[in-house]
Amino acid sequence: MSGFTFSAGNAAKLLSVPLYALGALATLVVQRRDTLWVFGSGSGVGEGSLELLHTVTTENPQVRAVWLARNTTDLDRARQLRIPAVLKDSWRGFRLTLRARVLVVTHGFGDVNRFAGRGGFIVQLWHGIPLKRIHLDAPVTFSAPRPLRRPLRALYHRAAQGIDLLPAASELAAERLRTAFGLPADRVVVTGDPRDDVLTRGTDEERRARADTLLHAKLGLDGSPRVVLFAPTWRDGAVDPSVPSAADWQLIDEWLQRTDSVLVVRPHPHSVGDYAAGTAVSRRILLLDAARQNDITPVLPAVDVLITDYSSIAYDFALTGRPIFFLAPDVIEYSASRGLYEPYEAFSGGRETRSWAELVSALGRTETDPQFRAELLAHTERLRSSHHAYTDGRNTERVYAEILDRLAGDGSERRA
Repeated sequence: MSGFTFSAGNAAKLLSVPLYALGALATLVVQRRDTLWVFGSGSGVGEGSLELLHTVTTENPQVRAVWLARNTTDLDRARQLRIPAVLKDSWRGFRLTLRARVLVVTHGFGDVNRFAGRGGFIVQLWHGIPLKRIHLDAPVTFSAPRPLRRPLRALYHRAAQGIDLLPAASELAAERLRTAFGLPADRVVVTGDPRDDVLTRGTDEERRARADTLLHAKLGLDGSPRVVLFAPTWRDGAVDPSVPSAADWQLIDEWLQRTDSVLVVRPHPHSVGDYAAGTAVSRRILLLDAARQNDITPVLPAVDVLITDYSSIAYDFALTGRPIFFLAPDVIEYSASRGLYEPYEAFSGGRETRSWAELVSALGRTETDPQFRAELLAHTERLRSSHHAYTDGRNTERVYAEILDRLAGDGSERRA
C-alpha cells in the first residue's frame, strides 16, 4: 500500500516550480477551445468527474470530452466505457489541458496536466464532504522544513484562486470548502455533489440491484450475505491503528459466521497496514482495495452496515439510510493533530468504539436491542439531513447548468 505523505507531495511541488512557470507562459499564447473539455480524478476513472462527463456528452454532443488518465490502467478503464482518454502527463495530455475551455478535477489540478491549467475554467468537484480539516485549514497540508511553510501556504492559496466553481453538497459543506480553499462565497455553490447521484437516482431496488451486481462481480460473492463495509481513512503515512490483531480477526470471523455476514475491508488508497491477514483467517473477510474498485461510491447501495473512523464516506453512506458504526481508537490524538470541522461526538453520535471487541459487541446489539438500532438509524438520518441539500439524483444536472451559466457570463475574465 502507498505511503504517500504531504511532505513528499510538497517536495515534488517545489521541485516542479520551473515547469509550472513554463506552462503558465504557454497558456498566454495558446487559445482555448469552447468545445474541448477535459476530465480527471486522483482516484481513477470515476467520482463526480465521470458523472459530469456523461452528462456533458449526453446534453451537448458537440463538446469533445476527454478523460486524462493517471496510467495505463485508467486508459483501459476509460476505453472500456468508450470514453476518449489520454495520459495526463504525456505531451498530448499537456496540449489537451492547454487548449481545453473547461477542466474538471476531484482532488487537485494534477488530476489533469498540472502545468497547463492556468486560464481554463476549472471545476473542482471535491471528493467528499470534509470532516477532517483540509487544504488551507489543515496545518499538515504544509508539512515541510519550517522556512518553506510560509511560501507553501502562499503557493496553495494562489493556486486555489484558479478554481472557478466548487460545488457543495450542502451549505454546511460549502462553509468548510470556502475556508479550506480561500474562495469567495459565489464560487462555492450548493448544487449537491455529482458523485452522490448514484446513491439517490432511481428506486432503492434499482440502486441495490446495480450495486449488488458490481460487488458480486468484484469479489466473487455467492448468495446474499449481509454486507458490512470497513472503510478507515488515511493518516498521512502513519500505520492505521484500527488494523485488527490476530485475536480480533478470529472474533470478527465468529460474528460473521453467526450472522451470515461478510466483512468487506476497504483500505484508503494511501493507507499503511496489513489488512490481508484477515483474508487468510476467513472466507468471509474480503479485501476490496482501490486496485480492484477505485471508486467506492457505486458499491454503497449493496452495503448493509458501514464501519469507519473519520472518513467522509459516512456522509455519503447516510444517503442509504442504513446503520453506521464508528471505530476510533485514536480519536483524541487524531482530533488534536489533524483537526476536525466539528466535534467528533457530533459526527459519531457519541457511540464510537475504541476496539474491535467493543465494536463486535455493538454490532450484536443491533440484533437484540430494537431501541439501539433505532438510535443508530436516527443518527444516520441526522447526518443525511444536515449534510445533503438534495436527494433527487440531479446534482450533476445542477452543476452542468451552473457551468453553462458562468461560461455564458465569461466569468473566467475575473482572473485575467
